[in-house]
Amino acid sequence: MPKVPVGRDRLFRGLGKEYTQEEFEDLCFNFGLELDDVATEDDEVIYKIEVAANRYDLLCFEGIVQSLRIFKGLDQIPKYVVCNIPRESMLKIKIKPETALVRPFVVSTVLRDITFDQASYKSFIDLQDMLHQNICRGRTLVAIGTHDLDTIQGPFTYEALPPTEINFVPLKQVKSFRGDELMKFYESDLKLKKFLHIIEKSPVFPVIYDRNRTVLSLPPIINGAHSAISPQTKNVFIECTATDLTKAKIVLNTMVTMFSMYCKRKFEVEPVEVISSDGQSYVYPDLSPYSMEVPLSKITGRIGVSADANQVISLLNRMQLLAEKSVSSGDECSIIVSVPPTRSDVLEACDVAEDFAIAYGFENILAKVSSSTRGGGEQSLSQISNLIRLEFAMSGFSEVLTWILCSYNDITTMLNQKDDNSTSVKISNPRSSDFEVARTTLMPGLLKTVRENNHHPKPIKIFEVGDVVLLNEMNDVGARNRHHLAALYCDDHSGFEV
Repeated sequence: MPKVPVGRDRLFRGLGKEYTQEEFEDLCFNFGLELDDVATEDDEVIYKIEVAANRYDLLCFEGIVQSLRIFKGLDQIPKYVVCNIPRESMLKIKIKPETALVRPFVVSTVLRDITFDQASYKSFIDLQDMLHQNICRGRTLVAIGTHDLDTIQGPFTYEALPPTEINFVPLKQVKSFRGDELMKFYESDLKLKKFLHIIEKSPVFPVIYDRNRTVLSLPPIINGAHSAISPQTKNVFIECTATDLTKAKIVLNTMVTMFSMYCKRKFEVEPVEVISSDGQSYVYPDLSPYSMEVPLSKITGRIGVSADANQVISLLNRMQLLAEKSVSSGDECSIIVSVPPTRSDVLEACDVAEDFAIAYGFENILAKVSSSTRGGGEQSLSQISNLIRLEFAMSGFSEVLTWILCSYNDITTMLNQKDDNSTSVKISNPRSSDFEVARTTLMPGLLKTVRENNHHPKPIKIFEVGDVVLLNEMNDVGARNRHHLAALYCDDHSGFEV
């Protein structure tokens, strides 16, 4: 689970009240958070708050404060607004067809007349890092670029060019680099080198230009120095390039909903028109809430409590889900739930029930014995596997458990086998040469076990029952697991009778 560090004193000022540590732990528990750790950095007390992995709106100070204030009834749920401006007046990004080869999507918006202080500016940068680590999956799915709009001019173009044709000064540098030179330059950078693999083998690199051919960014690696933002920036241009459009929209919405509170016109953002390579036009962001109708029984029944519609509505409002009683005719009461753009985690009725349970209080839900009398049982594969293990153990063999990942040589050269690239599943970015592929046979593990234990008295009798992984285009994930058995007998001399 992500852990978000926030300054205690600033947090309490935002909440409008000072808490003891125990009181704040209780508040976090009641809201479904956890105070994971308390540390001191530069004489400042830092609370490290653990949040749910799918609550992207809680990955920064602003989101935590806003959510807790609404939960305590101190604030109303914000209404986020996209400026109503004609399309001809909007900033535009034109996507070139070549981007489909590497990173096909981009979404964008503007935070106009924003005012940062040092704390909010740091939080703005930290939220980008937190999103990159979580929903963006290390920038592979989405990469965020933020720019000082007053230093660049639209319209913008999103292109994909050969690395040798891209030349610009990257962030925090004074020298200009070509795209291929940047890859070598950042090989020794502790922070950026882990992102190089995303595009370094691509024949073209994604790049965003303004109308003067000034480079804004080389996603997902680095922004340009020319458009770097600072605490003095007043207009922030945000672009998110992606391989997953849905996640790009969520990331963009999270960025603007969390920091539009610092704009002159609070909770209002400026749209940007994105023109795709086939000429279709889209306007981002989409901050309109979406509604779902949920039967009351699907909320209270799943939690196992009795509550009327008014109580459910009140508790859902505390969780930032604007709710009201349905006016539609029918015997069963239903709740209309309006889900704001901050709550991308709410997808269906069970998510609404979960938020109701949090606001209701888990400690207030009475434990009940399940009415179901059916018990669990072993799967047939587990049953036969356990019988096989028992037979081998009674025959004097010792069971071993080895890694399902191994080196590429273990399943090819060391077994005198050739790879036709149709069997083994390869790890795209292995941390070690010992874990390059998923094993296609159990034999490498048994042989390495004998190698490491050859000094033991003979005979060595070992076996393993476990999964191997094989490529399979018919499977939705492109591979399948097979349960295998392997046994090995090792002695200084063995006859056929063994």
